[in-house]
Amino acid sequence: MLRNLLWATSKHDVYMMQNYSLMHWSSMLRRGKEVLNVAGAVVPTLKPRGSPAQSLSRVQVSTMSVKDNLMAAGGFQGELICKHLNRPGVTFSTKITTDENAITNAVDIYRSCNGSTRLMTANNDSQVRVFDIENFVLLNHFNFPWSVNNTSVSPDGKLLAVLGDSADCLLADAQSGRTIGALKGHLDYSFASAWHPEGRILATGNQDTTCRLWDVRNLSTSLAVIKGRMGAIRAVKFTSDGQFMAMAEPADFVHIFNTKSDYCKVQEIDLFGEIAGISFSPDTEALFVGVADRTYGSLLEFNRKGCNRYLDSFY
Repeated sequence: MLRNLLWATSKHDVYMMQNYSLMHWSSMLRRGKEVLNVAGAVVPTLKPRGSPAQSLSRVQVSTMSVKDNLMAAGGFQGELICKHLNRPGVTFSTKITTDENAITNAVDIYRSCNGSTRLMTANNDSQVRVFDIENFVLLNHFNFPWSVNNTSVSPDGKLLAVLGDSADCLLADAQSGRTIGALKGHLDYSFASAWHPEGRILATGNQDTTCRLWDVRNLSTSLAVIKGRMGAIRAVKFTSDGQFMAMAEPADFVHIFNTKSDYCKVQEIDLFGEIAGISFSPDTEALFVGVADRTYGSLLEFNRKGCNRYLDSFY
């Protein structure tokens, strides 16, 4: 299962999905609060002309993203839900596609190269869609030859990484969707990607249990191949200062690399349970790990100590 159900917006504010509830956890108060419940009817407050807004019901959330006070969540039946965290109700909701295999695999809130904020979705129907976040109108959609499991836009808003049910990862123009090059080296399907804040290095996570690092100035071969312990690499994140990169397997293992050591220095976190997501706080001082196991479900917080390690506390 694709998992990206945890986002930290500060050292003390974490958003995560629990069953049908979007929860806000305050690590300062050590208290949780429900922000949104999608078990019943989801009715959008915004229905502008030209927007495909519609009511939804009992949405099983497959992925989410939180940035700039906006939460976007995708569903297993191709749903998209958007909520401004500082406003009541659901801002926008729709069913992106009616394709039988319609799961929304990834949502990404990003800044385009012209400075405007956009929302991008990746779906099993082989399409990537771009929405504006003022009226949630569909601005563009790009077709690919296979189901798209993940997308990520470079920090300057110009390049788009597209990963899915192919051994090759694609690099495309973020404005037009035109493919610029293929990243070859992985042996199986890919599920995760992340850009180093400087915008030159792209990390891709794959079912072949590796994360590969690519320099966009030379796409002919990967810079490095980082191996996991047992499973596919399902999540990859960089700290905002670029000093650390974390990658998570589907269960039990999270790996943290010091990028300034050429990814040679690593800390391994060995836990128990399915991993629902990982997220660094924007100030890089904390790493949060969500555990989705029904029996051992929890949120782990690892606080940065010194320059090379994160030490944990448990909620």
